[in-house]
Amino acid sequence: MRRSAILAALLPAAASAFYLPGAAPISYRNGDPVELTVNALGPYGDWGGYGLNSYDAYDERIPFCQPKSLHSQTLSLGSALNGDRLYNSEFNLRMLRNESCQTLCTTEILPDQTGFLETLIGHYAHRWLVDGLPAAEIRGDADGELFYSAGFPVGERRVLPLAPGAVEADADLQFEHRLNNHFTIIVEYHPRPKEGVNRVVGVLVWPQSIDSLAVGGSTSPPDCGAQRPFILAPDEAQSRPVSYTYDVIWRESAVPWATRWDNYLYVSSARIHVLSLVNSLVVCLFLCLVVAAILLRVLNRDITKYNSLSGGYGYDLSIDPDEQVQDDSGWKLLHGEVFRAPKYRMWLCITVGTGAQMAAMCGVTLVFALFGFLSPSNRGALSTVMVVCWTLFGFVAGYVSSRLYVTMRGDAIRKNIIYTALVFPSVLFAFLHLLNFFLVGLGSAGAVPFGTFAAIALMWFGIHVPLTIVGGWIGVKRGALDVPTRVNAIPRQIPRTEWWLRPIPSALLAGLLPFGAGFIEVYFVLQSLFGSKAYYAFGFLALTSCLVAMTTALTCVLFAYLQLCAEDWRWQWRSFVNGAASGGYIAAYGLVYWASRLHLSGIANKVLFLGYLLFISGMSAIVTGTIGFGATWAFVRVIYSRVRVD
Repeated sequence: MRRSAILAALLPAAASAFYLPGAAPISYRNGDPVELTVNALGPYGDWGGYGLNSYDAYDERIPFCQPKSLHSQTLSLGSALNGDRLYNSEFNLRMLRNESCQTLCTTEILPDQTGFLETLIGHYAHRWLVDGLPAAEIRGDADGELFYSAGFPVGERRVLPLAPGAVEADADLQFEHRLNNHFTIIVEYHPRPKEGVNRVVGVLVWPQSIDSLAVGGSTSPPDCGAQRPFILAPDEAQSRPVSYTYDVIWRESAVPWATRWDNYLYVSSARIHVLSLVNSLVVCLFLCLVVAAILLRVLNRDITKYNSLSGGYGYDLSIDPDEQVQDDSGWKLLHGEVFRAPKYRMWLCITVGTGAQMAAMCGVTLVFALFGFLSPSNRGALSTVMVVCWTLFGFVAGYVSSRLYVTMRGDAIRKNIIYTALVFPSVLFAFLHLLNFFLVGLGSAGAVPFGTFAAIALMWFGIHVPLTIVGGWIGVKRGALDVPTRVNAIPRQIPRTEWWLRPIPSALLAGLLPFGAGFIEVYFVLQSLFGSKAYYAFGFLALTSCLVAMTTALTCVLFAYLQLCAEDWRWQWRSFVNGAASGGYIAAYGLVYWASRLHLSGIANKVLFLGYLLFISGMSAIVTGTIGFGATWAFVRVIYSRVRVD
């Protein structure tokens, strides 16, 4: 972890290495067994993105050493959703006992397994765990700082030399695939002499490709000192023996158990994060000044002049008619229209209610992460908290949706509450089910098991739906929100507006600033999701989220004011769409990221990427759209409460 004060302040979870009660350290005496568990093989590499699926470590297509007595570990809800598949292994690790050239197993590589292995080599990594810590390799960033990168490659893919006279641009590159079959496992431990025990504080693996059976064959002991790598032969028609071996080295470390995750919780390019925050802050302050100028100068002057006219009707015979028309125009004329219910008001209320639910879920999850309650030692904690918060905050969705619907004089209240509880969760559930079918078709270990889906469905119908109904009932009982003006019986005609105030141009313009305030963090999140890099910069993410929310609110208020000045009173849907437009920019940026950073193979992986991108951008759009609508509602309510209307 970086030692700068900025990171220490922004990443309290990583800096303090806080652990939840129940995540107590395990102490080992000399000779005690230390279990090594294997997880599913996942994407690997700086460029990553060759595939979005993961594979079971003991997949029948992978010639690895499966234990005779195989058993899987019980997973939490979030861990299962993340695609973890933890199994025991045949590795024999005992505290402080170094081992050399221990044979894990000798197995056969069948001809039909070679092609699949070549797919894995260079693109996928082993993911092992020792005492809850991921087995890692040491890597360096652009600044030369070393960090622990979880996972290590299945093998190495090397480009073969070109034939004499061949030109690289014209020749098809040929590769050789080296399978890593010897592992040097370095376990770092912290001694506690007074108690006579030791604790594991780090795990490193140095993989090698060794053809240890090249001399003696499968009947002789493997030679771990062999210099010849184990190279796959794609054209070989017969099975080929391979021996998996390992060394174990115990290394004393001064790192205490409480801070053992510091080497893993690496935040890359912290300087870029800081510059992004400064840029976002400047944009946000600029918008604050613009909106403050509107509220404190323009609006205050307009309202004072308008109310000074006789009776609040806006007509005074002592004032010049030309000046009278200029003063009694624009947004002030719309006091009888601005709170008119929009078209499809039920769907607007449902969407805003769902957005409020998601915003509450994201806010609480970030707070948990900032205070260290989502310790990385508790695998799947982030996903678990998000699912639980989504379920419990169904109350928020029901309350906001029903109360807004009552305010808009809706008459199908029961329908509104039921739709709020069922429509968006049903669409989300069906969409994720569809993506899961693609994972199943790929034979991915990341496919969500049926039992996990059943548990989510039970939480939905057993907890989420009742809470949404209760929230809706309370919202109806609280009644409509107070609005300062009455709605005219006949809608006012809307004049022709400038092109940039029309729905599509205004949405494109309004979404640009919020996206610009947060696109750096969008890049790092996409890199984490699709580039096999862990994301721990929750401090940066929380600050960026606040700035994006403020920028969205201020931008939507500004565009709503300009729209009302053009005498267009249809601001409700427009404010939501203007706020949600940043989600469209996230989707477009995701496509650019795909084109420049990913090398997805196969139609299924491409569909999965597009599906995940649609999910992320869609959820973001709903949240920011809700923020835009809420801010505009408050703005409109405030300015029209200052206008005296008889």
